[in-house]
Amino acid sequence: MAAAITSREQDYSQWYNDLILKGGLADYSAVRGCMVIKPYGFALWENMRDQLDRMFKETGHVNAYFPLFIPKSFLSKEAAHVEGFAKECAVVTHYRLKNDPNGGGVVVDPEAKLEEELIVRPTSETIIWNTYKDWIQSYRDLPILVNQWANVVRWEMRTRLFLRTAEFLWQEGHTAHATAQEAVEETRKMLDVYAQFAEEWMAVPVIKGVKTANERFAGAEDTYCIEALMQDGKALQAGTSHFLGQNFAKAFDVKFSNKENELEYVWATSWGVSTRLIGGLVMAHSDDQGLILPPKIAPLQVVIVPIHKGEEQLNAITEKVNVLMSELKALGVRVKYDNSDNARPGWKFAEHELKGVPVRIAIGGRDLENGTAEVARRDEKTKATLSMDGLAQHIHQLLSDIQQNMFNKAKAYRDSHITKVDTWEEFVEALETKGGFVSAHWDGTAETEEEIKTKTKATIRCIPLNNEQEEGKCVLTGKPSKERVLFALAY
Repeated sequence: MAAAITSREQDYSQWYNDLILKGGLADYSAVRGCMVIKPYGFALWENMRDQLDRMFKETGHVNAYFPLFIPKSFLSKEAAHVEGFAKECAVVTHYRLKNDPNGGGVVVDPEAKLEEELIVRPTSETIIWNTYKDWIQSYRDLPILVNQWANVVRWEMRTRLFLRTAEFLWQEGHTAHATAQEAVEETRKMLDVYAQFAEEWMAVPVIKGVKTANERFAGAEDTYCIEALMQDGKALQAGTSHFLGQNFAKAFDVKFSNKENELEYVWATSWGVSTRLIGGLVMAHSDDQGLILPPKIAPLQVVIVPIHKGEEQLNAITEKVNVLMSELKALGVRVKYDNSDNARPGWKFAEHELKGVPVRIAIGGRDLENGTAEVARRDEKTKATLSMDGLAQHIHQLLSDIQQNMFNKAKAYRDSHITKVDTWEEFVEALETKGGFVSAHWDGTAETEEEIKTKTKATIRCIPLNNEQEEGKCVLTGKPSKERVLFALAY
């Protein structure tokens, strides 16, 4: 199985595609630009989704659902918003088909044209703020802390599985507040939730920052983000949280009576992460043998493979395994006993390695005699022979160790790929030879930002939130700068 995977060094893009397809995460669909998320990939998404959902609810949020279709006129109400999404929108113009009288199958019925076209949601700010107008009259109705789990459509021309598809799954939080301060606090709080999830559950270190005006979400006053680094030295925007100010409240005339009985526009936020996180997870950790998945969100944490001669020996191994599985499940471990007879143990080893199962346990005839088992960990490709006594507790601890080790390894790589530069020559060299994040001074203008992007394809990923003030000169123009920003090539 592993031999069929293209190496990272040979072709990183093909390596990624091989892992997604051969690792059973997703497949291409009959619809151009869309993907099928396979059961193994969806189990991974479910684990990510369920943990995020718990974290949202712990911070006071509740789930709701809003329509897939948005009247075209809604998108026109916030100028920056429509400009940002207009080129990506799928539009529904008719509501009925009919048989072609010329025998050409079904055709659109020209008599069934909608009075107003409907947009398949690229994001839900407009439909939600039109709804909030009916929900909000007084300060007593605030805050509204709503999240929805949904699919969205953004008509991408160049797609890659999980990273950029025409349709994808995500969550989008949409909150309404009485004051700007509350809304900003909400925006920052949700950014912290995303960062905590990425680091503690995905084992992916991230940099928290704010986007430049050029890179903000369409219709936002400020966009905060978490940026991760992939193994090829490219950055990935892993989550965003937007302070929307009063822009959508003004567009949809959403006002409330404050405590002084005066009418004010509501303050808003929105924030989201998507199935793109799965792509980031794959690229941050995996190797040339297959996926490497962090135990906390891996669909399967432990697989047990018997190595036996004859039915009698298999039965004896199974008896031991049943006890071990009961102990592991009692500790909350997701475990599978792979005793299928349609493949040899070596094939099973390769298959589970390809799928990134964190721990593999093999039990053979000699292990039965010695009361031992062979335990292999996926993250380091090491194995050890251990006693069956107390093995469940050992495995439980080992999963925690693997989770931490994966984070430490990814962080060491990320930290070693942040390069400070002070000249244009250093800037270009760092991008071309090392990759990663390039910390450089920028004069703060959109023109310079765009020129750097044109010359190098590098974008400002973020202005880090923990930035220190540091006088310097822009690497391109030589104009004064008060702080460094992070540039990178990105997905």
